[in-house]
Amino acid sequence: MRSYLDQTILLLIFSAVSGALSKLEFEYHTNEQMEEILKRFETIGNTKLTTRLYSIGISSSFQKPFPLWVLEITAAPENRTGVPNVKLLGNMHGNEAGGREILLHFIENLITLYDKDSRVTWLLKNTRLHIMPTLNPDGFSEASNSCHGSMGREVPSFMVDLNRNFPDFFHPNPELVHAEETIAVMNWMDKTKFILSAALHEGDMVANYPYDAINPNGFGAYLTPDDDVFKYLARVYADNHPVMHASKGCSNAGKDFKNGITNGADWYQFDGGMGDYNYNFHGCMEVTLELSCCKYPSNLTKLWSENEKSLLMYCMQANMGVTGLILDGTTRKPVEEEAMLRIEGRKLYFRSFQKTGEFWRILLPGKYILRVEVPGYYTHYENFTVEQPVNGFPKLTNLTILLVNASFPTTTTTTTTSSTTPTTTIRSKPSVAANLTARFGQNDGEKTDNVTWNEQVPILAASTSKSSRDLLLSELFLLIFITTFYLLL
Repeated sequence: MRSYLDQTILLLIFSAVSGALSKLEFEYHTNEQMEEILKRFETIGNTKLTTRLYSIGISSSFQKPFPLWVLEITAAPENRTGVPNVKLLGNMHGNEAGGREILLHFIENLITLYDKDSRVTWLLKNTRLHIMPTLNPDGFSEASNSCHGSMGREVPSFMVDLNRNFPDFFHPNPELVHAEETIAVMNWMDKTKFILSAALHEGDMVANYPYDAINPNGFGAYLTPDDDVFKYLARVYADNHPVMHASKGCSNAGKDFKNGITNGADWYQFDGGMGDYNYNFHGCMEVTLELSCCKYPSNLTKLWSENEKSLLMYCMQANMGVTGLILDGTTRKPVEEEAMLRIEGRKLYFRSFQKTGEFWRILLPGKYILRVEVPGYYTHYENFTVEQPVNGFPKLTNLTILLVNASFPTTTTTTTTSSTTPTTTIRSKPSVAANLTARFGQNDGEKTDNVTWNEQVPILAASTSKSSRDLLLSELFLLIFITTFYLLL
């Protein structure tokens, strides 16, 4: 009997050691290897997490199209509202390969550290992460491991730079032919309401925020209506990075980057960028992260250690600002049409999610007025406050907006409440469908929000989070010790 138990325990040790040896190595993986790794993450991950591997389309290759894989990972219940979707994309330029490996290690860390690290656990309980290691697998297959080469940058079958291939709000180009990869991202964003996004690149060292588009006023910064939020998001990444926050750029950049961040147009200008498309067409805030002066960095261990904290802290910011539901005040059900929403004093409209009536907006701590317009209802104004983060954890204000049908009298005022502050519903003239076609509204004079950001961002101390590999080795050594002790009895 003892012999049988001994054999069983030795088998367990062997399995544990094999598992340790099969942990993700710091090396570049082929597209096929990456696919197998993602499938392994989906099937043998943490059982307390929901992981789902799906494809948003296929690459443009005429000979061997490759699936554009995304791994969704969360601990939030499927039917829970108020959970933001965040996407991370790597390898948009095929010859910028470090990002795909960083994202694979990020997935591994999330799975391993859930229920062990407080911030990882909080993030996954409150966020749905969609991680795409490569948007340009065809380009990666043709890329050389050169720091400064351009081979593989574009989609080979069309010779298209994906970061110049998206619809441009300011300079529409009806003759632009979109690559399969571009179309896949556009369809993906139509189906999923993303709040925050990051695109991982290499070739410089800076967090780049919109707009990238050609400035009608010439050279210089081209700022969005949410410039304060974009600066904050870029600073969260750069300030948690051991090098980026002090970066003056790479030797070939010809540009100094204060605090390791830059407005895209202030650096160099181009139309058709993915970041501008995210913001103008979908209300999703995307920062472009240039993570290495070398486009194909050889020291992946160092690259991962530099970006581990920044990725975690950046993704957490999707839970800062305001979220809520747009409901019919009589039926208490989501309104049938998309609501057009705007923070008073900011020109850009954003939309609710038609299926659920949900809306999100990342905002800095401060006081705001939300304007809601839906055809057939009175325009609704809601006062609310976004609170300061606590111990580096962002705060999200939840609202329930009850719209009044335009056929009802307008002589009364109703009062609603949010989870953080009392608010007042003000009835105005009925919304008109024609007013909802424009994504940019008129700025009603001075800004009406009261933002209280002091330019400080949450910094994650290096000692607060063990790596997944450290935890694995600790558990493995403990298992070996216990088993050895048992066998010596």
